[in-house]
Amino acid sequence: MTTSCSCKTWFKAIGLAVVVIAVIGAMIGYDRGFREYPQPDWVTATPEMRFKYGSIGAEHDAGVPYWIFYVLPRVFPEKFVQDGKVAPGGYAALGVAWEQGQELPVGFTKKTIGFARVANNCAVCHTTSYRVSPESNPVFVVGGSAHTANVQGFFRLLIDCARDPRFNADILMAEINRVTDLDFIDSLLYRFVIIPVTKKRLLEREAQFAWLYRPDFPEWGRGRDDAMNLTKYFMIRAPMDDTFGPTDMPSVWNLKKYVWDKGHRMNYAGDSHDAYSVVMDSALGVLGAPPADKADFLTQVQWLKDYMSELPPPKYPFPVDAARAAAGKPLFDANCAACHASERTGTPLPLAEVGTDRGRLDSWNKGAAIKANQVVREMGLERRGLVEEDLIGYIVPFLDGIWLKAPYLHNGSVPTLRDLLEPAAQRPKVFWRGYDVYDQTKVGFVSDTPAAQRIGTKLDTASKGGGNHGHEFGTALSAEEKDALVEYLKTL
Repeated sequence: MTTSCSCKTWFKAIGLAVVVIAVIGAMIGYDRGFREYPQPDWVTATPEMRFKYGSIGAEHDAGVPYWIFYVLPRVFPEKFVQDGKVAPGGYAALGVAWEQGQELPVGFTKKTIGFARVANNCAVCHTTSYRVSPESNPVFVVGGSAHTANVQGFFRLLIDCARDPRFNADILMAEINRVTDLDFIDSLLYRFVIIPVTKKRLLEREAQFAWLYRPDFPEWGRGRDDAMNLTKYFMIRAPMDDTFGPTDMPSVWNLKKYVWDKGHRMNYAGDSHDAYSVVMDSALGVLGAPPADKADFLTQVQWLKDYMSELPPPKYPFPVDAARAAAGKPLFDANCAACHASERTGTPLPLAEVGTDRGRLDSWNKGAAIKANQVVREMGLERRGLVEEDLIGYIVPFLDGIWLKAPYLHNGSVPTLRDLLEPAAQRPKVFWRGYDVYDQTKVGFVSDTPAAQRIGTKLDTASKGGGNHGHEFGTALSAEEKDALVEYLKTL
């Protein structure tokens, strides 16, 4: 009898111990794998800091574990390439905007969800940098085109690293241990869970990114992406086709100028109805999955839309010849205002009228818009969405802050405003994108010096999607008149 009672007591004690261990294990697992912590206060101290470094929720599905992100340049330095050549500097080699004293580049967010993760927000594509001279520090302008950023290079980098046999727990943990002291639990999680799962998830993206490796497609180059093909292959999982529509990263300041009731459309080909839809769809693209917290996601979308709606365009920071600018005003009125300062502004212009490269237009269609809108509705998200009709051409852009929107045309195939006023046959046929020293005379960025060739990416206007033809407005003006018109454009 005593022995039987003793056994029952032991069984109860063992059972209780198992339960306690299970509870503790579950608590540790939740804390180290799923518990979400707010970002530090400095991130949201000002609207600008929030735009540059604030999380929009991408860390859940698209986030890279912080310590893996940290050591990739140390383990795989040869994969940080520029125009086919190894570029020193780690992530800086990708042309990202990186403020002095900041741990991560602009547009890269850090948030702890169980463990620290790095993801992106809208600022990675919408922050411009410029320098007065090669010796000066960069000035960063939020809301502008990220004309130096090599987004394609970043996509490829993560996949190329994951495909490498060195992307394994032994090698990565050895490098992580050289730069930090993970505690016992985090060491186990990184070795047996985080590193293997990260590798698996990155390799799962490989099929969706296959079109980025096509040898018959040119490089996007710095400051460009192929946004609608990204939408096709990621949001609606469309089969790969032969379209290629590279475009400059757009500026996103002063979005309140787009008024839906006036017939304004957004995106380069007018494929989206309004700013709220564009912000939501762009944020979904960054997330790469349905939002983990729908209410928080909608709050972030509304905040971003409101912030960018009131964000003023940047003023030209260099001296302006007032007399020459005054002489350029009537030239603008005679040659440009009919499109860029009229009821046509912000509305689609038929391709036959503008005559620019049609690659971006051909990369999207009515059927794709219908499918994309359906996908978003199935997420339980509401917006006016993408335009479910065939597109006719490109949107006539507003010219606020035009001085900082170089290179020009929707595909960034003309380096400066002064070049844009020349007939297409006389515009530069080859130049280098992504160098940030500003050209105050021609209004754009320096694109043909040895430094520009070393740092930038080559754009050949004979390449697919890279045509610099069309928009031959104002090309018959005299050289003096063109200089005056450019001087006036600095003031917009």
